[in-house]
Amino acid sequence: MARQLDEQIAGRFPVGQRLRVLDVGMGQGTQALRLARAGHQVTGVEKDATMLAAARESLAGEPEGIRERVRLVQSDGRDTGVHFLPGSFDVVLCHGVLMYVEEPDALLAGLGRMLAPGGLVSLLVRNADALAMRPGLSGDWATALDSFDTVSYTNRLGLDVRADRLAALTATLAGIGAPLQAWYGVRVFTDTAVDGAEIPADLESLLAVEERAGRTDPYRAVAALLHLCGVRG
Repeated sequence: MARQLDEQIAGRFPVGQRLRVLDVGMGQGTQALRLARAGHQVTGVEKDATMLAAARESLAGEPEGIRERVRLVQSDGRDTGVHFLPGSFDVVLCHGVLMYVEEPDALLAGLGRMLAPGGLVSLLVRNADALAMRPGLSGDWATALDSFDTVSYTNRLGLDVRADRLAALTATLAGIGAPLQAWYGVRVFTDTAVDGAEIPADLESLLAVEERAGRTDPYRAVAALLHLCGVRG
């Protein structure tokens, strides 16, 4: 996903431009820190205190120049309008968040308002059109059969969450003034890997295959996750 995001950033902004990035629901700060290391000014928003503490700890281990480029805010992602002015960011990330939001339209509308003209919004969501893939490949036929007609599922943490369909999010992005420009699949072949699985020796080959599949039909359509990129008009 990081490679996909970098591709979109490189295609839309001048080389070397220091971008204003908002990472909503940043978790432990993986993407926020990566983009700060690349020279961008990053604001991370995270509601969960444990995740925020992990992000602060990771940030504390970075050189001063990188620490100065990162601001961390404890808040719900739906409250961006409380903290920031409209059009304040060139890039807005919302990765792995929508599955925990029962009604995401208000959150997405808020993200759209944060974008400057020409700004990029990056969403990472669970693919509702492929919910039967994981249980099907695992031989859980009852769950696979039920998954065809729902957008709800139980994740690996045991939480009941929701997924999004590509067509519905395409319409939503158009509605908030940031029409879909590109979309990718994420975890096409590796979604059934168990948690804590050993990293394979041929990792670069694995990543190359996943990257190729994530941009190629019909593979990307059955990926566990979808990475959608919209651009503010």
